[in-house]
Amino acid sequence: MKLVKINKSLPVVNVQNLTVIRGKYQAVESVSFKIFPGSNTAIIGPNGAGKSTLIQAILNLIPCASGNVEIIGRPIKNLGQYWHKIGYIPQKLTFDRSFPLTVTELVSLGLSQGGLMKSREKLMFVEKVLLKVNLQNHRKQPIGSLSGGELKRVLLAYCLVQSRELLILDEVMAGVDPNGEAKFAELLANLQRENGFSILQVSHDLDMVNRYCDEVLCMNRRLLCRGKPSMALDEENLSKIYGDHLTRYFHHHLV
Repeated sequence: MKLVKINKSLPVVNVQNLTVIRGKYQAVESVSFKIFPGSNTAIIGPNGAGKSTLIQAILNLIPCASGNVEIIGRPIKNLGQYWHKIGYIPQKLTFDRSFPLTVTELVSLGLSQGGLMKSREKLMFVEKVLLKVNLQNHRKQPIGSLSGGELKRVLLAYCLVQSRELLILDEVMAGVDPNGEAKFAELLANLQRENGFSILQVSHDLDMVNRYCDEVLCMNRRLLCRGKPSMALDEENLSKIYGDHLTRYFHHHLV
């Protein structure tokens, strides 16, 4: 397979004046931002703020009314072979839990060049990444029997079974208990340090955002503020973003 060379001086994601209309409702209004190689950027905001809509528009899963999106220096509508440099985990994954697909079989689907690889070579890649996400003992397990946290780690393995420049995560820990969420965040941070990919994630856990992210985008249809967690997550900004509807969770076992 032809190697794709990435210009490390370019923003990994460049969003300019993005507006998304869903029905008659303007879900995202003139949002602009850039994220750079090796960064971990979180999008926060209340329910209905347009966070998931923004992610879906960035990935060209839904149309935008106006604005431009570039990923790895190319327009999102013209990524071509660059698509395999992006990993994406949606907020919800709906599937038939009786479907006879094992962990190894699912993760192997993440190899875009899998059809050209020998079975032994493909298995080597899969087993290596399952070890990294602590699921080496689950490789033959049907995906329908996994817990919520285990399934999210399998999807992370699916994304990382080959080299990625960008991971886009849409509330990836929704429905997982706080302990599992904290372990996943720590695992993700370790894998990012090891592999150097960028992260753009929607998160509701402000404690984890403060602990692991480099930059925060505060959103409620529009971009209300952005900056390092120490600035973006101060009490004044959080009050403007969430009003009286903010509940914070603190993972004391990681302190």
